[in-house]
Amino acid sequence: MNVKEVLAKISEVDGFLGASIVDSDSGMVLGVHGGSTIDLELAAAGNTEVVRAKRKTMKALGLKENIEDILITLGTQYHLIRPISSNDELFIYLVLDKSRGNLGLARFSLNNIEKTLVV
Repeated sequence: MNVKEVLAKISEVDGFLGASIVDSDSGMVLGVHGGSTIDLELAAAGNTEVVRAKRKTMKALGLKENIEDILITLGTQYHLIRPISSNDELFIYLVLDKSRGNLGLARFSLNNIEKTLVV
């Protein structure tokens, strides 16, 4: 699936508020879907810094693992950052409504969906 198709599939996740696919080297957004209450482009830039900081810390610690996902929990929302396994320079950023979403199911869905992305 292409970026647009993957984002449309992600929008089917319960509690979906918005999602984007981001280049972690440049912070450039490849595509967005939803996000009427969230500036997904601004969030992409900020989350690029989160991904870079985590990778830098892992390198300093000598950890030879890959990031599966990064979770940020807010009062009313979950923010999931998931690097794409086939292209580690890209990540999916998903915002869920905490009261309507299921975190475990969202992580499972993202894992399956991200594998279908062709860039």
